[in-house]
Amino acid sequence: MNVVLLCIGAAKAGTDWLHRQLSAHPECHLRTIKELHYFDALESGRLDNEMTKHRREQDNLLRHLAADHSVPDADQARRLADRTAWIKHLKSGQEDLPGYLAYLNEGASAGQVVGEMTPSYALLPTDRLRAMAEMAPDVRFVYLLRDPVERLWSHVRMIAVRRDPNGKLTRQRAARILARTIAGEEEQIACRSDYADTLARLTKAVPGPQVLVDVFEEMVKGDGLLRLCSFLGIAPMTGDPGLVHVGQPLEMTRDQRRAAAQWLAPQYDAAAKTLGRMPKAWGREG
Repeated sequence: MNVVLLCIGAAKAGTDWLHRQLSAHPECHLRTIKELHYFDALESGRLDNEMTKHRREQDNLLRHLAADHSVPDADQARRLADRTAWIKHLKSGQEDLPGYLAYLNEGASAGQVVGEMTPSYALLPTDRLRAMAEMAPDVRFVYLLRDPVERLWSHVRMIAVRRDPNGKLTRQRAARILARTIAGEEEQIACRSDYADTLARLTKAVPGPQVLVDVFEEMVKGDGLLRLCSFLGIAPMTGDPGLVHVGQPLEMTRDQRRAAAQWLAPQYDAAAKTLGRMPKAWGREG
């Protein structure tokens, strides 16, 4: 069985970028669906919802191709095949870890790293994380950390765009969401900001040698990607900073940044304790 990589986030901490990087590595075999949401769907009993979502996305792509009277190119054909295979797996509506692993390994050569990257897995309970760690002979977890304030603000901007009827980013809406988050009124944003809680559950559930906690900023500019390649047992590679997705821009005010940093102080501390240092790229001494 090949190495199984499970990247569990953090949300808004470069997992899209990392998926693109590793998808291009000859010693990795990642399906085109980056986030399978399998284990959080199992935990919440929502496998049917996942199947409905994937069927809808498959239909949308097929309609797009039909409207253009076009034949799928190689990338589109792979996306269609990957989604068809995943829908087939979900049809049982039951937990099927051998089937999940078979999906990840389908098309992979011996020795290639397989896996997926679903940031929502960072919210899973300890027992579920432990079961994931034990589902195959060699499962390795990666948890990417980003400067907590920058991660939070990126998340806030994304939610602000989603909630705007026209999909626009406005300072007023972003400011309101940030204030609500700090006040404890935006649970989904807050729990994804809680590095300390995720790290505590991960430490309880998964043996240390199976876990890499690293820094997104150092993946893009630094030795982070080299550390990751070493952890996965693949040849070293350098990343392409130009492929980092940047959301709609909006600067934080000084007061917003100060309030966010104060609220997130425990997350800086937890990250520094785990890493054994405070990342220089985070602009915080300690």
